Amino acid sequence: MAIVMALVSLLMTLLGGVVAMRVRDRRHLVLGLAGGLILGVAAFDLVPESLQLTHLRVLRVDAPMVGFAVGFLVLHVVEQLSAIHQAHEGEYAPHRHPHGHGHPGKGGHIGILAACALVGHSLVDGLSIGLGYQSGGDVGLFVALAVIAHDFADGFNTFTAASLNRADRRPAIILLGLDAVAPVAGAALTLLVTVPKSVLGIYLGFFAGILLYLAAGEILPEAHSRHPRVLTLCATGVGLLAVMGIMSLGE
Repeated sequence: MAIVMALVSLLMTLLGGVVAMRVRDRRHLVLGLAGGLILGVAAFDLVPESLQLTHLRVLRVDAPMVGFAVGFLVLHVVEQLSAIHQAHEGEYAPHRHPHGHGHPGKGGHIGILAACALVGHSLVDGLSIGLGYQSGGDVGLFVALAVIAHDFADGFNTFTAASLNRADRRPAIILLGLDAVAPVAGAALTLLVTVPKSVLGIYLGFFAGILLYLAAGEILPEAHSRHPRVLTLCATGVGLLAVMGIMSLGE
């Protein structure tokens, strides 16, 4: 049953990616919505879940929050070492890639890295489905429904992040495919191995830090670079509210 629910998750992920592909002419709204979805997933899903999975502490700080800070810093260091978006503050007004045809390699590395992290998150989603069914039928069903509900946003965010500042959409399509099959692989892995909850908790905290940096440092600034801010802000708010609604259904 876990594999069946993971296959439904695969379809929802692909649907989210297809929607992101089809609305390229409204890219600023897509990015604003993606930023809200990513913030919501990090704040309302990943961080609370990571704290529930493990109570380990590092120097009196919850281990998942240490992972959160490390994830944020890792993406920041990658951006600096790659010399991405030099003089970032001065680029908001004269930004020159309103349709995603930006300078090759500038900003794209961050988006690809974040999309890879989303694939890792989807793998954990599959693990969650499998472990839920190991705990009991009802638990597995509720976990699977929650995963399926937010996998639409995962597919949407994966394609949006991977295509950020890139004219070539092939890497985004490949990563969308990997993100779609990751829950199935994760559910299958639970038939073979047991993953310690403490490890999953730290990873989810780390991943939340990566997502926060992506939303605040790349996606939302790009969304506001050359477009009216009110509609983009509204799209971000819709994304946040959507994740809150999805999480309430999963309770």
